[in-house]
Amino acid sequence: MLGLITGIIFLVLEPYSRNRVIRFHAFQSIFLNVAIIVLYIVLSIVSMVFGMVMPGVMGLLMIPVWLVLNLGGFVLWLVMIIKTIGGSKIVLPIVGPMAEKQA
Repeated sequence: MLGLITGIIFLVLEPYSRNRVIRFHAFQSIFLNVAIIVLYIVLSIVSMVFGMVMPGVMGLLMIPVWLVLNLGGFVLWLVMIIKTIGGSKIVLPIVGPMAEKQA
């Protein structure tokens, strides 16, 4: 969620909004965070539906899925920040080309 907010901030702030590289990273951050939010919503709906069918069991099965999603998102966020600060440009698979078109 923080990547969504910081991406919007960098697109709005004047000296940064004109830099193509910064715009790319901001759009990629926004698109990635929107995708993660959509994934959270889908997983929540799936968890609720299966939770009605198999109460208790589904909760135990979904705990590792939520942990992997949260930890994976956090690690990806850290890696992207470290690589970007180091001057590397990483283009993520689906959201990267979309961000390049917008930048």
